[in-house]
Amino acid sequence: MSKKFAEHSQLNLSQVNKDVLKKWDENDVFAKSMTEREGCPSFVFYEGPPSANGMPGIHHVMARTIKDTFCRYKTMKGFQVKRKAGWDTHGLPVELGVEKALHITKEDIGKTISVAEYNAACRKDVMKFTKEWTDLTHKMGYWVDLENPYITYDNRYIETLWWLLKQLYNKGLLYKGYTIQPYSPAAGTGLSSHELNQPGCYRDVKDITVVGQFKMKNPKPEMAEWGTPYFLAWTTTPWTLPSNTALCVGPKIDYVAVQTYNGYTGEKMTVVLAKALLYTHFNKKAEELALEDYKPGDKLIPFKVVGEYKGPDLVGMEYEQLIPWVKPVTVDENGKWQEAAGQAFRVILGDYVTTEDGTGIVHIAPTFGADDAFVARAAGIPSLFMINKKGETRPMVDLTGKFYLLDELDETFVKECVDVEKYKEYQGRWVKNAYDPQFTVDGKYDEKAAAAAESLDIYICMMMKAGNKAFKIEKHVHNYPHCWRTDKPVLYYPLDSWFIRSTACKDRMIELNKTINWKPESTGTGRFGKWLENLNDWNLSRSRYWGTPLPIWRTEDNSEEICIGSVEELYNEIEKSVAAGFMKSNPYKDKGFVPGEYNGENYDKIDLHRPYVDDIILVSKDGKPMKREADLIDVWFDSGAMPYAQIHYPFENKELLDSHQVYPADFIAEGVDQTRGWFFTLHAIASMVFDTISYKAVISNGLVLDKNGNKMSKRLGNGVDPFSTIEKYGSDPLRWYMITNSSPWDNLKFDVDGIEEVRRKFFGTLYNTYSFFSLYANVDGFEYKEADVPMAERPEIDRWILSVLNTLVKEVDTCYSEYEPTKAGRLISDFVNDNLSNWYVRLNRKRFWGGEFTQDKLSAYQTLYTCLETVAKLMSPIAPFYADKLYMDLVTATGRDNVVSVHLAKFPEYKEEMIDKELEVRMQMAQDVTSMVLALRRKVNIKVRQPLQCIMIPVVDEEQRAHIEAVKALIMSEVNVKDIKFVDGAAGVLVKKVKCDFKKMGPKFGKQMKAVAAAVAEMSQDAIAELEKNGSYTLQLNGTDVLVEATDVEIFSEDIPGWLVANEGKLTVALDVTVTEELRREGIARELVNRIQNIRKSSGLEITDKIKITLSKNQQTDDAVNEYKDYICNQVLGTSLTLTDEVENGTELNFDDFSLYVSVVKE
Repeated sequence: MSKKFAEHSQLNLSQVNKDVLKKWDENDVFAKSMTEREGCPSFVFYEGPPSANGMPGIHHVMARTIKDTFCRYKTMKGFQVKRKAGWDTHGLPVELGVEKALHITKEDIGKTISVAEYNAACRKDVMKFTKEWTDLTHKMGYWVDLENPYITYDNRYIETLWWLLKQLYNKGLLYKGYTIQPYSPAAGTGLSSHELNQPGCYRDVKDITVVGQFKMKNPKPEMAEWGTPYFLAWTTTPWTLPSNTALCVGPKIDYVAVQTYNGYTGEKMTVVLAKALLYTHFNKKAEELALEDYKPGDKLIPFKVVGEYKGPDLVGMEYEQLIPWVKPVTVDENGKWQEAAGQAFRVILGDYVTTEDGTGIVHIAPTFGADDAFVARAAGIPSLFMINKKGETRPMVDLTGKFYLLDELDETFVKECVDVEKYKEYQGRWVKNAYDPQFTVDGKYDEKAAAAAESLDIYICMMMKAGNKAFKIEKHVHNYPHCWRTDKPVLYYPLDSWFIRSTACKDRMIELNKTINWKPESTGTGRFGKWLENLNDWNLSRSRYWGTPLPIWRTEDNSEEICIGSVEELYNEIEKSVAAGFMKSNPYKDKGFVPGEYNGENYDKIDLHRPYVDDIILVSKDGKPMKREADLIDVWFDSGAMPYAQIHYPFENKELLDSHQVYPADFIAEGVDQTRGWFFTLHAIASMVFDTISYKAVISNGLVLDKNGNKMSKRLGNGVDPFSTIEKYGSDPLRWYMITNSSPWDNLKFDVDGIEEVRRKFFGTLYNTYSFFSLYANVDGFEYKEADVPMAERPEIDRWILSVLNTLVKEVDTCYSEYEPTKAGRLISDFVNDNLSNWYVRLNRKRFWGGEFTQDKLSAYQTLYTCLETVAKLMSPIAPFYADKLYMDLVTATGRDNVVSVHLAKFPEYKEEMIDKELEVRMQMAQDVTSMVLALRRKVNIKVRQPLQCIMIPVVDEEQRAHIEAVKALIMSEVNVKDIKFVDGAAGVLVKKVKCDFKKMGPKFGKQMKAVAAAVAEMSQDAIAELEKNGSYTLQLNGTDVLVEATDVEIFSEDIPGWLVANEGKLTVALDVTVTEELRREGIARELVNRIQNIRKSSGLEITDKIKITLSKNQQTDDAVNEYKDYICNQVLGTSLTLTDEVENGTELNFDDFSLYVSVVKE
């Protein structure tokens, strides 16, 4: 007899993974998933490009599983889903990796290594781990086209970026500005605000802070009566104090003048600070102390308020420069500078000043803060600039993060504006230890060593303390931004940069965002929506080497400029330059490049990167030479442009995009860190250039943390290798665990034990169910050749499972379509475990065993087959390998589908006529009662094989009685009781109690809660019955009506002698746990059946083999064996059962307090 259904000796999901992959590759299944859907509606998906210069991690499995799930689902729903892979090949991650590998810094580029050599190294390094990425993509079953990926360094890709930038330029949305921007000395470039807002960029750091004393020049009379008068201003960055040029007060803040002493020097002083912060800096206990009684060293320092002022009252007051190393200067349009100390060092107004911390007076260093620069400019306050040897204005700190060296500065400037004796001690000092090269060895930053070493801030604070310029020095924890790629602190720094005027399109971006389906919605309205509401202009410039060059050429005097939007336009402009004599020849023409030919071979002849593009000089309309602006563009613009650049729009495929065949995306998904990265740049470019959205639905998935909730990192050694995990478990349990453990947008606490549990509980159960089916189907020769048994002629249990199955199809389809994969996976798991295996198969095993091939047996086979086939399809988007194996094992035997993979099959459609809700409710009632009774049995350690006499159920209403009555026999069989008795809920047989849920009720009743809880505890049985029946009950409390809802309380029954009681919602079950002698004998017989069946299995007998049984005599079991001899034989296919004094070579059976020996021999 041939076995039509494949039978497997064990569940090895790792091997299934490999076998199915081999089949996919041999049959080119991924390609077929697209070619077989040719002409069908398209489902547009965009792949966020990873960078292949680093190894993929377990979090990439999570992100790619989410993306793959919906693409597979949509394919099965009849859509054509093209999935183009991409590689993000530019930017800081690549450059910093190359610098580390070559043991160089940014400063070495162009000196010890040429730009061309450096960029060649970047081009090579960026694809270093392509094999590993491809390998992981393949092994985890992520279907994406890696044969024809888009690559952001490709010249055609860059050309589309240039075209997009030209559109922005033509709309007046691209401009150059000199502003204070976030700058990363460690990376050597400015950063955009969305880079600064990546998760984890703002961190709590413990820094030394100082409240500085700024000595007044022209104090008000009451300020000059006691010691020296000072303004107090606080800073968390003492290194910026040498660049201070003003103090800022709030227009509506109240200030006070306070007579006191300096706690370090004991000198008399009068200080001014915000009234609201008086007791932050002065101990209230010292308020009544006399000033004259203070002695240096006293812990309590007396103070006395002698004046009150509004902010505007202080405006214009002058003070002495706090740290007079360098005098401020002003610079005119021609770059000519002059010393301007006379315009600085005064009090000005600023709306942003608060009294949340500090002193209510803000120290202003215009070169190191955007707000500082704004208020200083408005008040005519000069900045403290250095003048370098090129005559350029620069802040006191250079681009590497250290104070300028004197020999780097203009000699005249040093002579007129620098106190060399004071400054020379600090020249070349790093403003943060993180920037000091001594703490970065072989490219690895030693954060602990940097934190332990004394910083410049400490030196400055100690200098101030010694000079009586420090009021208070202390360590303070505050939130400070760090570079997203180097993990080192950023500076705010004045830079010449190109910006995209995204603020001009802010309202439209917000409006369009409201049409996007965000999962979760809170990210769209919160993290992303709020980000758009507070949008800044996009800093596009990057002072780096490997990236997309900014396509703008300018004359030296900045009077003329051109933005290039295509290679053909650049080619033609070069021709003009050659004619004007600025270039000897056209390098593109020299290399044989032909404008308008868009094939790769033609574009590979040129390179649009630095340094080659820098060598091109163009000619202005007035005949002046124009050189390219040296900046690259933000790498996030590269990825945000991928909807267009991946198809070389508009130079190729223009109609495809314009007709919305490939745009916008129906769905995208990436990690939460992309909310202000890729998700933002996609949205921004689409809004500003096309006035559209670029994606309709987006899943922003959470982080993958370790099992303790910590972020995975090399430093902590808590990372999980995706390759070895897949090798050990297979991809399916990993994918299923990740999807079903928590919603994609929640953080996942990753625990490998969870994968094992999924493998055992879900896949193991499904495997066992199929194994059971295939075993008996092969015995009976079932091949599903017969016509379907009509539903009306099927037993109720078959109609029930098919009804539940169709409900499952409907719900899972809805979940997938609404981007809720976790709910879908859990519904499938629950169906397989609770309904299919634990209920349907377990209750119907006997229908498959032996006997004639009746219509009842056929119905059982057809029903179970349908369930397995449908489950295989439903689960396939999440667990593509085992689903394919299961589906093909089924349809290969029956021929019910001719596809080579489940992923080419059609997604199941639910049949409304097969859904019987009434039947589902009844069976759910049976399952609930069974579950509760089995739990009560476990409570007193009475096995299910031991019959019990009775269950008592107090019914709430007639509907409940009817539902239970309909499944009464089934329940009795399942829980092994002789009878079910119904009692009126109000009959008083069971005593019920009510307990409040304080978490729910507390917010509702507040101070009344204690009285409400007491009243609820005293509720009568009648009142409790009404509460159960109606779902609510109104109590009288001090003459006031109080509504108590059933959902806010727990109703439970007290046990009664000889009975155990359980409650679940409206359902209450009481179990008679008294075991009579008669019940005990029957229990013994059932237990013996179980033990003999286990011996049959372990001895390798076929399921149809008949046996002879010999059992040792025992006074505790003999009467049971004699009474139930025929029952035992029938159950185990025994032809005889003999009791004897001794059993030779018998198997020992251990019971609680005795043992038996049994021999089982094939007849």
